[in-house]
Parts: sequence; structure tokens; C-alpha cells
Amino acid sequence: MIPYTLSPSTLSLFKDCPRCFWRQINDGVRRPSGIFPSLPSGMDRVLTVHFDSFMKKGELPPELHMLSHMQLFDNEEQLSKWRNYRKGIRWTDQRGNTICGAIDNLLIHKGKLVVLDYKTRGYPLKDDTHKYYQDQLNVYTFLLEENGYETENFAYLLFYHPNKVLPTGEILFHTDLKKIEVSVKDAKKLIYDAIQTLESECPKKQNCEYCKWT
Repeated sequence: MIPYTLSPSTLSLFKDCPRCFWRQINDGVRRPSGIFPSLPSGMDRVLTVHFDSFMKKGELPPELHMLSHMQLFDNEEQLSKWRNYRKGIRWTDQRGNTICGAIDNLLIHKGKLVVLDYKTRGYPLKDDTHKYYQDQLNVYTFLLEENGYETENFAYLLFYHPNKVLPTGEILFHTDLKKIEVSVKDAKKLIYDAIQTLESECPKKQNCEYCKWT
């Protein structure tokens, strides 16, 4: 079997539709994609500079004032590598399959690493918004452990959404910090199931809007 390279985004596609996932990875047939908004990537760049300025001072930004018992991960060289989507943090199994992902940031709590991920939204959070990122956080934590780091059983999502425009034209963002329990066990199962699917016959058509038209 040809080894596969998977990421949280491709694993998310697997959860959404195994057939679309199989066809993208094995046949190179991707779902049609619309225009990708540039605001989230622009926000990521700004937030990286923002958080790193506090990290270099050994402080936390105001958004994380409730986490005063923690500190930002301060290995700049390692963090730069893990943030790079072309490199990221990765792990390869005995058969050559690779799982990789680019993280936003990390916290340190009692010597253990905690994933911190930023999300930009146009609207306030709903009660279940954070649940859509569960697998992503599980996989990031799994990758850290496979690279020899101790991790906590929780992670944080930091959401930003527009609040108001000042008379000067500056836009203020509201922030919501959500603590999420993570499961390395669930990440391993998701990865195993995804690879098993790729190594099997193409799944039958699912109840999927894309499958209906292919």
C-alpha cells in the first residue's frame, strides 16, 4: 500500500463523507471549492505577532487573563516550525503513513503542553460551536504526545468576532475562551478508521450533497 499523509482537515472530510474523502486521497478528485475568505488567515498573522510579543516578555495577553497559572510556550524555533503548514508537527507510523498539522499556539501548565487554537467568526458563539473543532484538538494533542511531549487532557479555543467600530474607524473584537476536554484515544481511532477506509474499496455514495452530483 502507498503510505498516506493526512491532516485534521482531511480527517474532518472523512467524518463528513468517507466517499468524498476516499476519492480525494486516492483519486485526486476534490470537492468543488468556493472563494476562500482571506480574513481568517490575515487574523492568524496578526494574532501570531500579538501573542509572540507577550511570549517574549514572559507574559500572557489580556485575552488569557483567567489563565494566570499558565504561560505561553516559549521555544520560538520549535513553534515557528509547528506553525508552518508545509512542515507542522507530524508523526509517521510503522507503515509510513504520516499525520501532520499546523498549530496556532501552545500553553504550558505544570510542565505539560496545552493546545491553544484561534478561531475568527462573524457572529457570537452558539452553544455547540466549539464541538466542531473537537477532532482537530484531539489530533494536535495526539501529535504532541507522539513527539515525546507530556500533554494535559484539555485544550483551549479562543474565538474572536467583531464587536463594534469606534469613531476612529478601528474595529473592536469580542473574545470567548472555551476549555475543551481532549482525547488521544479518540484521535487514534479516527486516524485508524480513516486509513482503513483508504485501504478498502471506495465507499458507496453517502447522504452527501456532493455525492449526489458525482
